[in-house]
Amino acid sequence: MSDLSSHDLRGWNPDDESQWASKGKSIATRNLWISIPALLCGFAVWLYWGIITVQMINLGFPFAQSELFTLTAIAGLSGATLRIPSSFFIRLAGGRYTIFFTTALLIIPAAGTGMLLQDPNSTLWQFQIMALLSGLGGGNFASSMSNISFFYPKKIQGYALGMNAGLGNFGVTTMQILVPLVMTFGLFGGDALVLKNASGTLIGKIPAGPETYIQNAGYVWLLFLVPLAIAAWFGMNNIRDEHVSPDANSALGGFVKIAGMLLIGLATSVFGLWLMLPTDVGGSGFMLSKWLVLPIVIILTLLLLKLIPGKTQANLKRQFKIFGNKHTWAMTVIYTMTFGSFIGFSAALALAIKVVFGFQHIMVDGVMTHDVINPNGPSALMYAWMGPFIGALIRPIGGKMADKLGGALVTQIISVVMVCSALGVAYFMKAAYASPTPEDYFFPFLALFIVLFAATGIGNGSTFRTIAIVFDKEQAGPVLGWTSAVAAYGAFIIPKVFGEEIKATTPEYALYGFAVFYGVCILINWWFYLRKNAYVKNP
Repeated sequence: MSDLSSHDLRGWNPDDESQWASKGKSIATRNLWISIPALLCGFAVWLYWGIITVQMINLGFPFAQSELFTLTAIAGLSGATLRIPSSFFIRLAGGRYTIFFTTALLIIPAAGTGMLLQDPNSTLWQFQIMALLSGLGGGNFASSMSNISFFYPKKIQGYALGMNAGLGNFGVTTMQILVPLVMTFGLFGGDALVLKNASGTLIGKIPAGPETYIQNAGYVWLLFLVPLAIAAWFGMNNIRDEHVSPDANSALGGFVKIAGMLLIGLATSVFGLWLMLPTDVGGSGFMLSKWLVLPIVIILTLLLLKLIPGKTQANLKRQFKIFGNKHTWAMTVIYTMTFGSFIGFSAALALAIKVVFGFQHIMVDGVMTHDVINPNGPSALMYAWMGPFIGALIRPIGGKMADKLGGALVTQIISVVMVCSALGVAYFMKAAYASPTPEDYFFPFLALFIVLFAATGIGNGSTFRTIAIVFDKEQAGPVLGWTSAVAAYGAFIIPKVFGEEIKATTPEYALYGFAVFYGVCILINWWFYLRKNAYVKNP
């Protein structure tokens, strides 16, 4: 017997056309349109370090470029790791309680970042803590997508998930536009800081000298997070059926479960960072490779989650069945190609533009130097938003294309485009990094990067379509969360790789490596979903 009249829905079946037409569609639409802006703010808080670090350079904060790259990498690592526990929140706590609580938690890093940015004497470790906590916004994607997957019928899952993810991804573009604007005036009061280098805005460059309110980069999100948390509490629903959220009977109980599991993710993220960092910045000194640390963090997070006692453990055990399905692993790799690239490039692009094109690369006594400011360099803040904007805008279109043509076919086409675009970006990046006038190569570099972003956006939508068809109702939600968790490590890996290769003066090698990975994904997608005897033909 169904009851769709309260915050707790029972007998929910969006594939029942009569229920969908009478009440289901309006309920699902309301939940989707609260979910989207909440997710948008999560992306903004998670990835605002890509813009903040550029302005920290312009203001002369006393940190090396490589240290500033660690802030985007730390946020990327924690945001991805927090998606692992977040994948399982909906069954344990319910969609309404989960979205409310995880949205409200973002107030902590937003306010904390604003406070630290007011003082140029704030230490690196303080910023690193805020970067770690801003990962809460990245983790929210897994629970948000899992939640929305239960509200819509399978025939339009590509569209619904594409809308939630695509418009949610606009948090990247919104942040890249809004943050530079709000830094130009005293919206929240406080003292302004004086620019030492040129700063880019949407209308061009501000020369060195003018004041900037960099603290607004954190504070501005409070204007949205507070009303969104209220909207989630009063406007969203828990689906209390057995295959969705049977135990969502207590808000406080749900909050405790979520908080405990998030603490596990934060702890394993810190442990991973400790393994990688040198002793002079509080690390272990082991300096382990990121490629070794990531599986350690993922496995440790899953093991600690399995140790949670009581009914939660039984619920998690049921959801962990997804790891016995070969399609889980195939889609994890394929989705990492699309979303991992989107989120990683979004995190790294602004600072990469600043470092590669904002400095002249001059041969001095037989040694190539990269520390002379380029007066004709493009504004990182003026251009970096374009790629993420296109990638997010086109994502729902990718979902609709996949609903019509099949998810795997669309994914295969964009994979080829990604290989070609990555190789093109590598060519122009290499040329720029060896030139005293790198700006000569900027616009073809940017155009190819925008094509690359567009391909990732279409692929994000098409892979979600594949997941929705291949997996049953109970597994589709956790699989969406899990694949998005692993893919989100792109926000950690890509800035880290860019930072390392720029330090080695070979930034093009990063793109070569990504192109090889995309080629591997083409083979996996063909084997599982497009060859003659595929496991599931073009889902």
